[in-house]
Amino acid sequence: MSHAPHPDMLAKTETLIEALPYIQRYAGKTFVVKYGGHAMGDAERARDFAEDIVLLKAVGISPVVVHGGGPQIGTMLKRLGIESRFVDGLRVTDAATAEVAEMVLAGSINKEIVAFIAAAGGRAAGISGKDAGLVKARKVSRTKKDPGSAIEQAVDLGFVGEPETVDRSIIDTLVAAGIVPVIAPVAVGDDGHTYNINADTMAGAIAGALGAARLFLLTDVAGVLAKDGSLMTDLTPHDISALVEDGTISGGMIPKLETCVTAVAAGVDAAVILDGRVPHALLLEIFTRRGAGTLVRKS
Repeated sequence: MSHAPHPDMLAKTETLIEALPYIQRYAGKTFVVKYGGHAMGDAERARDFAEDIVLLKAVGISPVVVHGGGPQIGTMLKRLGIESRFVDGLRVTDAATAEVAEMVLAGSINKEIVAFIAAAGGRAAGISGKDAGLVKARKVSRTKKDPGSAIEQAVDLGFVGEPETVDRSIIDTLVAAGIVPVIAPVAVGDDGHTYNINADTMAGAIAGALGAARLFLLTDVAGVLAKDGSLMTDLTPHDISALVEDGTISGGMIPKLETCVTAVAAGVDAAVILDGRVPHALLLEIFTRRGAGTLVRKS
């Protein structure tokens, strides 16, 4: 008497076979993953993310996680009665805000992600840009047009920085020991001050320094959408310039794509904007033919 496999089992087998060439292609490569957005506040999504990271490590890929935490910083500032002020989407970070940001980013969030990875069967270590001189920061300079005169005026964002240099040695040490680095986006400047760095920017700089095969920016949108609402799955820097010019790309998507373009120019094979709200979005993007986000490559 013949016992045919259940259709669900056959479907799972097909999924594994589809993933095989991608596993072979990426074994030994480095992926930098920026983990952020509202998926961070959802325990189920956090578990999904941790499982994805552990699976990548298990098939021979070296994941490096850089995380954000803007909403959590905002919540803590409110709890402490510290008022937040924003300029063009960037939080003005005074000394008190900088102290809270470091506490939240390098403390509670960082260790929570490490714990989720451990619960999924992996090994992770939480660090920040301050550890072993990983990232040296410089103060961000911004200008803003005066609404009345249209004259550009300098804006002081306080202790908001951007990466100036990256020393990858601590990442290499952790990866060689089989440990996933989980990096909080704070770093010290030449002036000795601690600076809060945008997590996308931090991830892009680290991906460039590592020569990563992929940079993934997990966010709260599906990716870059065309004017008809369809997902644009493959873009080059030239495409992006044209889409910004005609208004298809606007708002907060512009700096994310600038990070992707900069990372690709620095030697990253490709960068992907991905919807972190989708369960196992990373695995869908990496191990299936269709992918799940918007990929940016040189050509």
